[in-house]
Amino acid sequence: MIGLIVRKEGMSRLFNDEGKSIPVTILKVHSNIISQIKLMKKDGYQAIQVSAIDKSEKKQNKALIGHFKKNNISFKKLTKEFTVKDSELEGLDVGSELNVELFEEGQLVDVIGTTKGKGFAGTVKRWNFATQDATHGNSLAHRKPGSIGQCQTPGRVWKGKKMSGHMGHVQQTTQNLTVQKIDKENNFILIKGAVPGPNGSEITIQPAIKS
Repeated sequence: MIGLIVRKEGMSRLFNDEGKSIPVTILKVHSNIISQIKLMKKDGYQAIQVSAIDKSEKKQNKALIGHFKKNNISFKKLTKEFTVKDSELEGLDVGSELNVELFEEGQLVDVIGTTKGKGFAGTVKRWNFATQDATHGNSLAHRKPGSIGQCQTPGRVWKGKKMSGHMGHVQQTTQNLTVQKIDKENNFILIKGAVPGPNGSEITIQPAIKS
């Protein structure tokens, strides 16, 4: 199942024939190049490695410089692997470019991105806890979580307890989003609804697994 590395440009809206407004996220497809093909006999699994978004050689490490030069590919910022079947390998070669024609309008896709970082957050914002009383003797504990443990048994705080901490900036997959429109001239893919990540972030889009 082959996908693309794209960049989130922002959100807009489209109007259908009935005049209904449809919110869409605009994804820009930069040059996606096949930088390596991994085979079962040699590597133990079958996949294609896709590299995208140009990056200066000065900002690459030695391993990547050697990898790109070996395959005669311009230096890229991101690399992603997609597992594929034998039938999907036909016609694919190292150096081949993938574009928006990989998808079609109306197709369901999965979008993988890194959510916006929110910094340190309390339990009300992070876990949607209810606040405590505004009055009735409560003066300084309106947004505090309350008790987090027990006394003698078990005498500790359970692992995984929902508490204050770092919120956001995690990888998230949004499944079964619809490709609303494909702009081949400008290399745009318009996805119905919102996708994870801030504007300008890199996102992976691939055919839906659970469609």
